[in-house]
Amino acid sequence: MSDEETNKPCVVRIAPSPSGYLHVGTARTAIFNWLYARKHNGKFLIRIEDTDTERSEADLIQPILDALKWLGMESDEDIVYQSTRDEIHRSYVAKLLDSGSAYRCFCSKERLAEVRELAMKEKRAPRYDRTCANLSEQEVTAKVEAGDSFVIRIKIPEGSTTYTDMVLSDITRENSEIEDFVVARANGSALYNLAVVVDDHEMGVTDVIRGNDHITNTFKQIHIYRALELNAPRFAHVPLLLRPDKRKISKRLGDKDVAEYGADGVLPQTMFNYLCLLGWSPKDGREIMAREEIMEAFDVQGINKNNPVFDVQKLNAFNKEHIKIAPIEQLLELISPKLQEAGLVSSDWLADEDNQLYLAKVIDLMRERMRIVDDFIVSAGFFFTDEFGYDQKGDRKQFVPESADRLTALADAFDSASTFDLEALEAALDEVAEKHDVKRAAFIHPTRLAVSGLTVGPGLFDLLVLVGKEKTLARMRRAADYIRTKKTEVTP
Repeated sequence: MSDEETNKPCVVRIAPSPSGYLHVGTARTAIFNWLYARKHNGKFLIRIEDTDTERSEADLIQPILDALKWLGMESDEDIVYQSTRDEIHRSYVAKLLDSGSAYRCFCSKERLAEVRELAMKEKRAPRYDRTCANLSEQEVTAKVEAGDSFVIRIKIPEGSTTYTDMVLSDITRENSEIEDFVVARANGSALYNLAVVVDDHEMGVTDVIRGNDHITNTFKQIHIYRALELNAPRFAHVPLLLRPDKRKISKRLGDKDVAEYGADGVLPQTMFNYLCLLGWSPKDGREIMAREEIMEAFDVQGINKNNPVFDVQKLNAFNKEHIKIAPIEQLLELISPKLQEAGLVSSDWLADEDNQLYLAKVIDLMRERMRIVDDFIVSAGFFFTDEFGYDQKGDRKQFVPESADRLTALADAFDSASTFDLEALEAALDEVAEKHDVKRAAFIHPTRLAVSGLTVGPGLFDLLVLVGKEKTLARMRRAADYIRTKKTEVTP
């Protein structure tokens, strides 16, 4: 790359193909590109590579764009659709043929198979033997006029090729290891490697950041750049994300797409944070970081070479920390429809301003225990309905016969308290526990179970104050009646 090219504002791109939804591996590559652009005051572009008509599905394009938007990444210019650029690709195919850097290959599939089979028998790397590169202009013309089918191959020069990778340093490959690969079909339509080079050049891409499974393509594309007398961009090949079974994350293996994690209750800032740390980390070793902190610390040369494992448990651990610090407005927006879907509240209930304030208080109290947003429905449903059962293990352990009188006594003490706040409730419990000559736990655990149906949760007195006096007392007395009924049922 020339000095003039080096000094240009950086332009990067992410180029998903609509053959499936956006999986986390592609999302992580997009994040690295986006961070690089923001770090260098450059542009982040999106190109949809939809020329593979057999595998591409138009209906998948918008979900891919929506997933990128959910992660906070949108194209800084109009989105480019590769399928609309056929004429541009054809013009570059013509340049390759006119310059003699490419040639028409008329070899049949059967002959190519024979060439490869012979090479393997002779323990040589199977590659095209350049038979058609030696055809005269007259022979080529005659075959074209006769209607013989052909593809267009690029001529690979002798010697070796070296490029400096921003992640992997200098990489060299002998040109003899690369055959004269096909760059276009007979009708002039470009295949993948040529289309990528043309589009990257036309879009002004200065830096290509992608998975290290593209290194072979990079060498091929460098030869295309040179054949077209174009400056190649800088390249950075990042480690691939692996599944726990150490296979590459893949849509074909059924790995979840990014949108599914969002639907399950993972925050976008969590996914962004976690994915960028798979293969890169700040020098100070921080993990939970805001987007602005990541942007400030990011350095593409800090990306390591090892392939990291995408761990859902680790993702959820990150999400738990991000939920703790997320804006309450964001959690309200995410949780409200889930409460309605679960039948815990109605749309009219959610429209009420006082109810929104109540919901915000509940979320703030419960966020410490949430790994994903969906956990809220399981752990906080009792704030919105009296119709809940009791945890079975808790029932057996805490709702023993003597708990009935204790719950009644404590409910009476709460009812008599001058106020229903933290200090008054704690004082009332201490007084009743002392009067019954038992530990506080003998009252705390049955009371939690009676009011929430659960054995774990936030601080008991915080919970009771938020549930409110009327509901708290009613639930405690209902539980006492339930325990007495159990006692009666088991008495001979």
